[in-house]
Amino acid sequence: MVSLAQLSNELGDALRPAVPGSVPGIQLSGVHVSELADPGAYLEGGELLLTTGIPLGGAAEAVEDYVQRLAAKGVAALGLGLGEGLDSVPPELVRACSAQGVELLVVPDGVPFLDVSRTFWELASRSDQAGVIANLGTQTALARATMRADALPSVVQGLAQALGGWVAYLPADDGEEATVWPASALSLLPHLKLETTRLNVAGAHSAATFWLHGTPVVEYPILVGGRIDGFLAIGSGRTLTKADRQIIMTVCVLLALKAQQRDELLGTTAVLGSVVAKLIARGQVEAARLVANDGNLGPLPERVRVLAARIPTADAVPTLPGAVSRLQLADGGSLPAAAVASCILRYDEDAVAYFLLDAGLTEPVPAGLPGEGNAEGELLAWAGTAVPAGAAWAPSGPGAGPGAVDVETAAAWTEPLGLEEIKGAMAAVHRAAVAAPVGRLVDMAADDEARADRWVEALAEYSRAELLETVAAYLRHQGRWEDTARQLKVHRNSLRHRMAVAERLLGVTLDDPDVVAHLWLALRRRGL
Repeated sequence: MVSLAQLSNELGDALRPAVPGSVPGIQLSGVHVSELADPGAYLEGGELLLTTGIPLGGAAEAVEDYVQRLAAKGVAALGLGLGEGLDSVPPELVRACSAQGVELLVVPDGVPFLDVSRTFWELASRSDQAGVIANLGTQTALARATMRADALPSVVQGLAQALGGWVAYLPADDGEEATVWPASALSLLPHLKLETTRLNVAGAHSAATFWLHGTPVVEYPILVGGRIDGFLAIGSGRTLTKADRQIIMTVCVLLALKAQQRDELLGTTAVLGSVVAKLIARGQVEAARLVANDGNLGPLPERVRVLAARIPTADAVPTLPGAVSRLQLADGGSLPAAAVASCILRYDEDAVAYFLLDAGLTEPVPAGLPGEGNAEGELLAWAGTAVPAGAAWAPSGPGAGPGAVDVETAAAWTEPLGLEEIKGAMAAVHRAAVAAPVGRLVDMAADDEARADRWVEALAEYSRAELLETVAAYLRHQGRWEDTARQLKVHRNSLRHRMAVAERLLGVTLDDPDVVAHLWLALRRRGL
């Protein structure tokens, strides 16, 4: 924009005030030349109107009427060109302009109106370039802020400072915290959340404006793949300019790109977590560690609980984790929701979902204690399913309230196991999950028979030695080395080596009477 003061300073004596004094910094919308008595049809307001005085008519009443018409149209200033019709400024024109608030300036004889127009547009061009440069600088700074680890707070603060107001980012998921700058605007959050909830329910995919405490607020949806990831609310306390809106749209694009990158990263992490979990379940522990390390999944837990949950229908997968966290143990306790929410080692196979839960995070929640929040709201991706990236883990069906789960399932989980023990436990935990009553979480750690069955499975699946037959013979001969070695037709040292391998594989000692009793019964159930 170009002000009247800028134009007068640039032209010097070629455009000076009719009455000695300073020229105000009124913003001009343009420069227009007209000799019509009523040029209003060709004006939009805010112009500097140039005339040689022909429309004035000579009489004081005609001058007043002319200036009134200009003021009614919003003309910012009148430039009187001397030399063609008038040699001096009429006093009645000075009085009329002063009364109507129209600035009066003089273009001396010999100065073409074209010089005034050309100078205005040159200044406007320079002003636009400066605005573009400043705009680009702001957008560049915001783009850099997006690359930071704390991208959202940095971008929100940068935008608020650029607009001279407040900015809030409100995630579409009510369970996530809003980001607001400056802190003094935090008091607006309850009102903003109400309006945002309405827009989210309506699925509004365009900007919306509403009034808050007497000032307008503009809210823009952040769209990722056709869904709303969040809303950017802006209160500047003034009319937003075209440059302001360009900066806002840039921020919306940056936030959408950041959200898309997050979704893609979560999807990649989910796939890698599924691969690692399957490798562990199949006994390829070292390969699993390599994949986890190369995929930046962090070190694997040394001990885990294997949780297996029935998948009633394919469309139940999105809400299954939340449903599992609400299953009841025999003592009335439940699985800690955070353990499921933070678990990336999970996959589904043959209508059963498997979670390899960090044993350090799986202490059951006693009956009667409050829950740990909406677990399904914290989960963002499910490996091996067609759930869209970023889809909310929310209940379906009419009347489903916050945190409700519309899935009937059952599950079983093991006691803490070393990673090498998991392969031997998979068949038993699968059977337990399939047989578990709906609504129950079967704790296999309390089932000695199931644990012994897992030991037998582990021994049977060990491929580098015949551990199952070796242990069965050892128990049949009540631990007598010579008799066992003779039956198996192996050297006693080979027998001792096999037994040491078996104990490491099972994580028990085969001199423990309780272990031996249950293991022997499990071997008999297998027909050995």
